[in-house]
Amino acid sequence: MRRVLNTLRDGVGFDTLLVIVALTYLLLFAGLPLIYNVVISFQHVDIFSLGTLFHPSAGWENYTAIFTDPLARTVLVNTIVFTLASVALQFTLGFAVALFFDRQFPGAAWIRGLFLAGWVMPGLVVGVLWNWLLSGDFGVINYVLEALGIIDDPIFWRSDVDYSLFSVILANIWYGMPFNMILLSVGLAAIPDDLYEAAELDGANVWQRFWTITLPMMRATIGAVLALGIIFTLQQFDLFAAITSGGPAGSSTVAQYWSWQLSFREFDFGRGAVISVLMIVVVLAVALIYVRSTRAETRL
Repeated sequence: MRRVLNTLRDGVGFDTLLVIVALTYLLLFAGLPLIYNVVISFQHVDIFSLGTLFHPSAGWENYTAIFTDPLARTVLVNTIVFTLASVALQFTLGFAVALFFDRQFPGAAWIRGLFLAGWVMPGLVVGVLWNWLLSGDFGVINYVLEALGIIDDPIFWRSDVDYSLFSVILANIWYGMPFNMILLSVGLAAIPDDLYEAAELDGANVWQRFWTITLPMMRATIGAVLALGIIFTLQQFDLFAAITSGGPAGSSTVAQYWSWQLSFREFDFGRGAVISVLMIVVVLAVALIYVRSTRAETRL
């Protein structure tokens, strides 16, 4: 033992120790819960049997119950719409803001920092903020729209089946846009100014420089931002809990929130685990596609 301590004190093998500690942490706090989640997705687990070590086997019954549930189609559509709309608009707005702040002007760093202030806030706090903004009776958004003459009567964003999902999408776009902005700003900063200067001397206008220099040079960054955007959006839970609670009538229920409802409202942990397993598969597929695309680009 003393020899091992002396070796670590000399710095020999310290890097190996750090790797072992990191792997142990991942195994205990990520690997084992993941394995346990997969296991209980094939078992009957409720609030009475949750504390026991062994549970009755359910086979594929939980998976069949999820796929045949009347709410499954609505949840699938909501999840797809929420993910695609959030990621697309977060990326587009984040890219536009990043391009704006890529220009040098007084106060750019301070204003960019204000954009990041919203992103560092906890999701539940952001949800409560947007819950107030979207209030049908005294919300700021309705007040502004009525003042501009866009609407005549207040819209009950959170309790109307036609607007409930849109209200969470709007909040999530505001919440995630600064993250996209900061990553894309890093990618823009890595592009040499000489390329733009040479293109400008050749007569290329702003749009030509954007399509022929900016986008090709930022391909890897864009791929990373989109992949992370999909993963983070699929993990979004706080906004739904604070704004709509999945309602009304399931109109804003997405997969991650449905999993929580099944597990902690209906206490059917087996079916809740099924949804978690399916979402893990989707996240792993997105990560795999991104890794393979970056490897192919590196080989080129």
